[in-house]
Amino acid sequence: MQPTLLVVDDEPDMLQLLRRSLAPDLHCHVETAISGAKALEVLAATHVDLILADIRMPDMDGLELLELIKRQDPDQTVVMMTAYGSIEAAVAAMKQGACDFITKPFDHETLVVRLEKALERSLLLKENRRLQQECRQMDSFQDLVGGSDSMKQVFETIRTVAQTDLTVLITGESGTGKDLTARAVHSLSPRAKGPFVAVNCPTVPEHILESELFGYHKGAFTHAVHNKTGLFQEAQGGSIFLDEIGDVSPAIQTKLLRVLQEKEIKPLGSTRTITVDVRIIASTNQNLAEKIKRGEFREDFYYRLNVLPIRLPALREHPDDIPLIADHLLAKHCRKLNKSLRRLAPEVLAHFQSRPWAGNVREMENLICQGILFAQNDPIGLADLGLDPQTATTGQAVLDGLPQEYRAAKQQALRRFNEVFLGDLLKAHRGNVTQAAKACGLERQALQQVLRRYGIGADAFRNEQG
Repeated sequence: MQPTLLVVDDEPDMLQLLRRSLAPDLHCHVETAISGAKALEVLAATHVDLILADIRMPDMDGLELLELIKRQDPDQTVVMMTAYGSIEAAVAAMKQGACDFITKPFDHETLVVRLEKALERSLLLKENRRLQQECRQMDSFQDLVGGSDSMKQVFETIRTVAQTDLTVLITGESGTGKDLTARAVHSLSPRAKGPFVAVNCPTVPEHILESELFGYHKGAFTHAVHNKTGLFQEAQGGSIFLDEIGDVSPAIQTKLLRVLQEKEIKPLGSTRTITVDVRIIASTNQNLAEKIKRGEFREDFYYRLNVLPIRLPALREHPDDIPLIADHLLAKHCRKLNKSLRRLAPEVLAHFQSRPWAGNVREMENLICQGILFAQNDPIGLADLGLDPQTATTGQAVLDGLPQEYRAAKQQALRRFNEVFLGDLLKAHRGNVTQAAKACGLERQALQQVLRRYGIGADAFRNEQG
């Protein structure tokens, strides 16, 4: 595939001359633009490997165009053309990131040689980005990222577990990737062509959860005006993911135990059972053994669930993976948000390495999304993440003054994190829980549950300025 050269000049004759002469000599496709605005339109619609732009143009001059190009893509290769005697403008262009400049009138052969070198630079950068992407993919697995021994062990466990049809229990703190792990188990299993049905258990009220899981018949309760198929039936031939199973009531646990034992369900209002062919994958961020001791979780149900366990490490347990994960999230969300690929400043990566990450990868994802949206320049700095560059000691602040006993320290650190994080979140959205939930990647009911857990009321933030 031929590389593409974009020539920008306000003289139509010059554009035609350069198109005819450069295309065969550089073996490239040549696009032209009569103004800076037109050039930006071409760049928005076409992949361009090299830009040759005149400095002196009306409306938008070459330096302004260069600044806009570099803001969108810092790696774009640009060569500037300038009239003889305008060396100061050429030097300014080089300072702004131009690869080279050539003065008019120019010798055609000299121009071709200079553009060949610039094009070679551009293609080398492109190849470098491709190789970096390949390296990222080598350290990723089904959208989970990591090159540490602990993450490699997780990947290997997923591969092994996926080939069986037994029940899986995924454990790990919030934000460690339990949903991605469940999807990986399903997609690598013989059931991959079947449906994958995810149920976020804490977000569904108990009196509704049973009917959602098992379905109901018309007349089963007051508003049951027609038959409804349950999620277990929708997952027939595939997998059902019961996210945060530790939050379901003992009554629902009893009914799920029957499904695990008998492979059948009974819709509400029905006298007949229905056989289901569904693999159950469950997850929890809670200590189920402690819940069993308190009588909040059935022991027999736990042993039926915990046939094939997968434990996901907290981010602080594999800090060497933080740069890899940050790079992956940055590329992912730049694409999603339709932004040019950005970089993280060295001080941001240093801060990431020292941060305690109470919210794990999800917390990092939220910060990176904020940086992509609010950063005016590349690379993304601490201020773009809402952190004071002079006092970016969030990690140490969370840890300062904590008790030495692990569980107490963990609970206190989590409380501090949630009070600060959720307080800032609600303040930014003036107490609007729906908007806050959308911004931080939680379901509205899940966010409300966290707010109740830490005694944080949204009303106090409704009159504040965000």
